[in-house]
Amino acid sequence: METHVTRDLAVKAASLRFEDIDDEAKAVARQCLLDWFGVTLAGATEHCTAIVAADAEDQGGNPQSTLVGRGVKLASRQAAVVNGTASHAHDYDDVNITLSGHATVAVAGGLLALAERMDANGRDVLTAFVAGYETACRVGALVMPGHYAMGFHSTATAGTFGAAAACGRLMGLDADQMARAFGIAGTMAAGLKSQFGTDCKPFHAGRATESGLLAATMAQKGFSSRDDILDCAQGFADTHSKHFHPEEAVGPAPGGGYHIRNNLFKYHAACYLTHAAIECGNKLRIDRGIVHDDIESVTLRVEKGADRVCNIPEPKTGLETKFSLRMTAAFALAGIDTAGMSNFNENNALDSNLNALREKISVDLVDGQTATWSEMTVRLKDGRSITVEHDSGIPARDVDHQAERIAHKFRMLAEPIIGDNRAGALRAAIMTIEDQPSMADLMQLAA
Repeated sequence: METHVTRDLAVKAASLRFEDIDDEAKAVARQCLLDWFGVTLAGATEHCTAIVAADAEDQGGNPQSTLVGRGVKLASRQAAVVNGTASHAHDYDDVNITLSGHATVAVAGGLLALAERMDANGRDVLTAFVAGYETACRVGALVMPGHYAMGFHSTATAGTFGAAAACGRLMGLDADQMARAFGIAGTMAAGLKSQFGTDCKPFHAGRATESGLLAATMAQKGFSSRDDILDCAQGFADTHSKHFHPEEAVGPAPGGGYHIRNNLFKYHAACYLTHAAIECGNKLRIDRGIVHDDIESVTLRVEKGADRVCNIPEPKTGLETKFSLRMTAAFALAGIDTAGMSNFNENNALDSNLNALREKISVDLVDGQTATWSEMTVRLKDGRSITVEHDSGIPARDVDHQAERIAHKFRMLAEPIIGDNRAGALRAAIMTIEDQPSMADLMQLAA
C-alpha cells in the first residue's frame, strides 16, 4: 500500500498558523517552554553538559546563540547541542506517551538557538514549537511500539524530526523543503536505550535538536534528500520498527486536538516510568501512615516494558538511581524528596539503610497494563497487607493548576542559578511569549 506520511506531516508542519492552535494547546506550550528553561538552567553545570560545552567552546565559532545558564554565546548549532544536553541532564523534563519520550527537549534547544540567531518574535517561536512537538509525536505514533521495543530512544530519533519541523517552520520552509528536511533528519536520527543511565542519554536530546536544526538549514539551502523518508523501502520506519501505523501518524491526537495537550510534566527528578511507583510509595507513607521500619516486604507490579528502561536492580551512582524502580520506591517509602535533584546522588545510592529497604522490594513484571501504571503491596511486620495503585500517564485536566505547579518547579530550579529577579522576569516573558518582539532579549535573561 502506497502511503504519503512524510508529505502529510511536512504539509502540516509547514502550514501551521498561530491562529490554528487552540488556547489550551498554547497554554501547555508556554508551560513546556517554562519547564524547559527551568530544567536547562539546572542542568547547565552538570558533568555531561560541561564536557559538551567545553568541546563546543574549544571549537569556537560565531557568537550567535546563548548557552543557557553559562553566560556564553556560540554558533547556533553548538548552542543547540549544549542546551539540549543540559535540558535532559537531570531527566526532569516533560514526556509524551504517544512519543514514548521527551518531545520538548528534542525540539526546543535547536529552535531557540535559531530564534535567537534570527531575532525572531515569540509568536512565531510558539507556533514553530507546536509544529515541532506535533511532528515528533506523529513520527512516534507511526513506529510505536516496535521502535521503542527494538531499543531505540525515541527522544533521539522521532525527536530529530520534531526539531527539523520546528526549525523549518520558523525559517518558513514550504512543504517540499520540509519533506526534504525530514529526509535529512531521518538519516541522522539516532539513539539507543542501552545508553540509559549514562551521559549519552542527555546527549541524545542535544544531538537530536542540533541535527534537526542542521536538517532544516540544509534543506533551505537546497541540499538534496529523499522526500518520502518515513514511507520508502529502507527508510526510517522500514528500518527502525516492526510496526507501521500511517493512520496513527496523520490522524487526530488521542482525545482530539493537539498532541501537546497530552503532555505530562515531571514532578520527580527520575525516569518517568518510575513516577507511578514513587506515587504509590508516597500514598502508603503519607496517606496510610506506613513507617519504613515496619515493612516486612514490598511487591511492586509494573508493565514488563519497564524492565528495559528503569529496572537497574542495584544502582551505584546518582544517575543510576533515576533508572531504578526499587531505589526510587525506597526513596518514597523512606521519605526522601524525589523532587529534589540533589537527592539522586552517590551517597544515597550506597546508603546502607536505603539499600536495606531496597532489598525488601521485589519487582513483578506484568502484561496488559500501561507503561505508566504501578501497583504496590506492602506487607507489614504485624501481618497486615496494604495495596495501592497509581497511573502517572493521565494528563492534567486543570491547565491553570498545572501552570501553578510548573511555576513552582521553575522557581525551584531557576532561582539558585540566575537569582529571583531574573528568574521572575524570564518566567513573565515566557508566559507572554507571543507578545515578545525579540527572542534574543528573552534568551539573554537565561544567560
